[in-house]
Amino acid sequence: MAKKDKKDKKNIITVDNEPDFLEKEAEEAAEQAAEYTIDVPDEEIWTYQIEGLQEPRIGEKAKQNNTPKKKIIVVIILLVAISASIFMSVRALYVKEFDFKQREDGTYYLYSFSNPGEVKDVTVDYYVDDDGNKDESKPIEELADFAFNCDDQVTKITVGKDVKKLSGKSFYSCWALQYVDIDDANPNYCDVDGVVYTKDMKEIVYYPIDHDRYLRLNNKDLNGKPYAEIGKDKETGETRQISNLVDDDGREMEELWGTSEKYDEKYFDDYNHKIRTYVIPSSVEKIGELCFTYVNINYVYIPEGVKEIGSMGFFDSGNIWEFNSYTYDKPITDTTYNAVKTFKSQYKSLPEGLEKIGSDCFTKDKGINYMYVPASVKEIGHHAFWETCFQEDGELKGVQKMCVGASEEDFNKNTKVGDQWLPKYEKVLIHFNIDVEYGAEREK
Repeated sequence: MAKKDKKDKKNIITVDNEPDFLEKEAEEAAEQAAEYTIDVPDEEIWTYQIEGLQEPRIGEKAKQNNTPKKKIIVVIILLVAISASIFMSVRALYVKEFDFKQREDGTYYLYSFSNPGEVKDVTVDYYVDDDGNKDESKPIEELADFAFNCDDQVTKITVGKDVKKLSGKSFYSCWALQYVDIDDANPNYCDVDGVVYTKDMKEIVYYPIDHDRYLRLNNKDLNGKPYAEIGKDKETGETRQISNLVDDDGREMEELWGTSEKYDEKYFDDYNHKIRTYVIPSSVEKIGELCFTYVNINYVYIPEGVKEIGSMGFFDSGNIWEFNSYTYDKPITDTTYNAVKTFKSQYKSLPEGLEKIGSDCFTKDKGINYMYVPASVKEIGHHAFWETCFQEDGELKGVQKMCVGASEEDFNKNTKVGDQWLPKYEKVLIHFNIDVEYGAEREK
């Protein structure tokens, strides 16, 4: 056991230019310093020394290299450093809600939106300063790629009349987004019940991920009752969307995923037709990048006349069960299942006349089990159908054969394909290559 003696005044080290009050406080602290002991059990005495560290001195007086005055100075320095660190951390945590950028030509665009909390409704039309004031002399002309990125609170976005450029990338992974409202005066874009199109209706740009929640509020079931309505939560009192769908025990369900004692097959089919079916208008020639990424849809109807499906056009839309194409005599503008009865004809999978399938276009679409590539297709991007084949309960499911309309010779000669375009299944040591049936006839 070692005993430390009280420090002597004469041991205090004087620091040049040190304030007198610090020296006085240090001397008083030295006079009042309490005695303490170092008591280390024998079994805990180090048997080795780490390079750079002083060896323990058991049974000896602790070295008195540092006086209380030095310790006070060190503490002051540490406090200043910690305060500066906290200040910088707080500044780093501050992120502007709207981050606008100005181009060299003087125009403005939205670079990013950062939700400050639980903002549900956002309007992008004019420059907004840090105090939240709009400047109508500075209209916003573009929503940059990933301007809204992985937001899980915003349910509605209103886009101003001056916006000239946006895409599905602008709303990437907006999990709660139900509706995009485009100003009617915008000459470049429009929306059809919250789904974004170019003004000429030749490209469908973006289908909101959570659009089905909006549809549940605006559609009625077979009994004439809305699937959901806005009301107050019985427990919390908060206003929210209340689902009128309940399980067999009477508990509220967000949505319906199968039949039960309460919901038979007829009810379930009607629900899927009204809520999880989408008819792309006949004027559309292109499905944009990331247009239907992550959406909650079961059936998609594509008009014959679509020439291109952009990269990640249907990426990870695993709830899609069927892709169907259709022909028409009169223009189809209705996007609901009601339009189906007005088709001239319809057939399975992708439309004749399609020319380009983008990269990762159908990746992870595990709900489908049939895919037909028309002979008209001239380009298929990398991993276009990746992971549409998968294993479940020891059984391979999904797309297990790729049907191609062109002969093998014509396909290899005329169609440019990216790496790993086929839905190859790989899991640990299991590898399953999907067969390609060239010259295939489309299933009825």
